[in-house]
Amino acid sequence: MKLTRRNLLSTVMTLALFSPPAFADTADGDALNKMTWDQVVEMAKGGTVNWFMWGGADNINKYVSETVGGVLMDQYGITLNRVGLTDTVEAVNIVLGEKESGVMDAGSVDMIWINGENFRTMKQGGLAYCGYTDLLPNNALINWDNPAIANDFGVPVDGCEVPWSKAQFAFGHDSARTPNPPKSIGELIDWVKANPGQFTYPAAPDFNGAVFVRHVFYYAAGGADKLLGDFDQARFDEVAAKTWAILNEMEPYLWREGQTYPNSITQLNELFANGEVALNFNYEPSQFGVAVAAGTYPETTRTYGLSGGTIGNTNYTIIPFNSPNKAAALVLQNVLLSGEMQYAKADPAVWGASPAIEISRTSPQVQAQFAAIVLPPSVVSAEELGKNALPELQGGWISAIEQGWIAHVAQK
Repeated sequence: MKLTRRNLLSTVMTLALFSPPAFADTADGDALNKMTWDQVVEMAKGGTVNWFMWGGADNINKYVSETVGGVLMDQYGITLNRVGLTDTVEAVNIVLGEKESGVMDAGSVDMIWINGENFRTMKQGGLAYCGYTDLLPNNALINWDNPAIANDFGVPVDGCEVPWSKAQFAFGHDSARTPNPPKSIGELIDWVKANPGQFTYPAAPDFNGAVFVRHVFYYAAGGADKLLGDFDQARFDEVAAKTWAILNEMEPYLWREGQTYPNSITQLNELFANGEVALNFNYEPSQFGVAVAAGTYPETTRTYGLSGGTIGNTNYTIIPFNSPNKAAALVLQNVLLSGEMQYAKADPAVWGASPAIEISRTSPQVQAQFAAIVLPPSVVSAEELGKNALPELQGGWISAIEQGWIAHVAQK
């Protein structure tokens, strides 16, 4: 749910009531950037860091609250308060509302799991704490020369956020039920028409649903390379018309004849688990393995990429400009970047997330742990997906595609 201006301040007040900072840093961002790491760690001791993040996956929530939170408390005496969100924009709107209200150094949000359009909003709006990444000891594990790391959906990071994981979109199917799933968007369009009621996708602005629509947009454009760079209205209008025509032609063949769309990826997951649809997808392929292990999906579940590629990106953590606990947030970011924590979340039994750091820069022990990872049969490897990775578009394209889908497909 996107926060409106009307309920924004009441939300901020509610958050302040249930998650008051136990400790507030006395230094602003400029002062912190001039400190040594030991001084930052000393300042962070006894603090609380309020981390706002999407809370829709139990295994991710458990990893953050228990594994990461345990390290923070045991090694640094810092309390981690994970604040679950339905949509990252909720946290961005809180920070924006606080700035508009003059809350410049006592904000409610200390860190956000973020990327894409939300990062663009925070950077351009002066809502991000920047210029500190070299201060983090584990920054040495990041390959900032990689354009996919140094740019977030085409926006230069410029020291305003820190990478946490990599992800790439994958499709899923039950190989016993659907042994030959469609392997391209063109094949999928034909498959949907030949198998009415067996496919659907979440309505935008659901993250995964919007990414699926972008795949169709890429297909209509003749490839992602035709859309890279700044938003081009004329090019958008041309490709959008083709995209809406494709999706509207598919609509009668969707689940429930396209009269309604799932409102979230969670609902689509339930439809797949119940056998109501034959295909599923997710920007986190590891979630299929988690569901199989939990007995929610059948053992014969398999994931795959498309012959023309699927969209991938890097996700990050960001510290708002008015966080009162910046030192504690910096310590948290450094912990998240460590080889040990990156391995812990890469473990398929925990999460299966792809690391954002260079494994070759970690200790021999951590490198050996990564080398020993064995993915379950249900999860396609990042290496396999990465052979045909497609870039994300800049934010202007993404918002226009989402708004266009709502106007020309959902509301037609």
